[in-house]
Amino acid sequence: MKKTVCELFAGVGGFRVGLERLNSGWSTVWFSQWEPGAKNQWAHDCYVSHFGDVKDLAGEYTTGIDISLVDKNNIPDHTLVVGGFPCQDYSVAHTLASSKGIQGKKGVLWWQIFELLKTKHTPFCLFENVDRLLKSPAKQRGRDFGIMLSCLHSLGYSVEWRVVNAAEYGAAQRRRRTFIFAYSDKTKYSQIVKEFDLKNILLNCGFFATTFPIAENDTPREGEVSTDIEAVSNDFKFDFGNAGIMRDGKILTTKVKPVIEKATTLGEILENKEVDESYFISEEKMPKWTYLKGAKKIERTSATGYKYTFSEGPIAFPDPWDRPSRTMLTSESTLNRSTHVVEDITTKNLRLITPVEAERLQGFDDNWTNTGMPQKMRYFCMGNALVTHMITRMGRTLDTIIEAE
Repeated sequence: MKKTVCELFAGVGGFRVGLERLNSGWSTVWFSQWEPGAKNQWAHDCYVSHFGDVKDLAGEYTTGIDISLVDKNNIPDHTLVVGGFPCQDYSVAHTLASSKGIQGKKGVLWWQIFELLKTKHTPFCLFENVDRLLKSPAKQRGRDFGIMLSCLHSLGYSVEWRVVNAAEYGAAQRRRRTFIFAYSDKTKYSQIVKEFDLKNILLNCGFFATTFPIAENDTPREGEVSTDIEAVSNDFKFDFGNAGIMRDGKILTTKVKPVIEKATTLGEILENKEVDESYFISEEKMPKWTYLKGAKKIERTSATGYKYTFSEGPIAFPDPWDRPSRTMLTSESTLNRSTHVVEDITTKNLRLITPVEAERLQGFDDNWTNTGMPQKMRYFCMGNALVTHMITRMGRTLDTIIEAE
């Protein structure tokens, strides 16, 4: 089996960077990156500047257009499909065609994955999403992830998932993301793991237990999901743990604690040289930063006239050098509470992190996004990206699986 990859919702290439660092033969045969409503496709252009573009089987360049317009039959065959897709409301509301539950253009992207798998029968899948995916929506906890499991079950896939905090496995950022590994029941890997019960796979010998070892776990809970996607959308509710497996519709899930490894600290990735003065916080703006980072209680009135007190605790200001950073968001570098503010190594004055430091937090090479895009977009692309070290780590496990095929 060839180590060929299709990278969907590719951003600036985080999955590809993580896999290619292994130097074990992974080859990306097609990718897709398109930002709805954007005049300039900065992420796509950045990706192409590093890896080049690629034609589909019809001889057309379709990597930079809306994937819903791409004929899935024209996507080259591949062993592994990867991608980080947005967490939205996946309710099918009677039929996919008339769904009113899918909100916004990005909300439909799961169905593009579903269509691709129906067309190409990809043996292995590795997806990434926010950790709240397992709990959404609040009014029907677990429904959205249940819909995904139902889709994959209907196509003959088994699924493992795990919420991974990158800092617990050596990275410099406390970034919690849900990773989903799915494999066709026609693979040799599926036949091998079927020799084990679900609990053993979940806690000892499965994809995630092998890649991210478990220190302890709660008592596993059982559940079941059908292949009736509409029924799941209407009625399914389940309390998913941060680790789990689904095989033949049977679900086993639990909360696990990892074997924690020594993390890289924020101080270790800071630039140890003179930083341009534009990144430093002026005396004029310091009161605003201090207010945003501090604890506060604010009296507010709801749209219905109900009065309440909004409160929030303080955020470390500046961010400490001696531990991993907080999660980086797409709004990084703007004047808001979530933006990182650090003490400069050279001057000891307070400043924003630089685009290079943002790239280091995600495990990209320095100046990866320095490809002509505006500085604001460099931060945006990194806030949208994943920690590439985690992909490299999962890639080692995938190497073993693919070689055994």
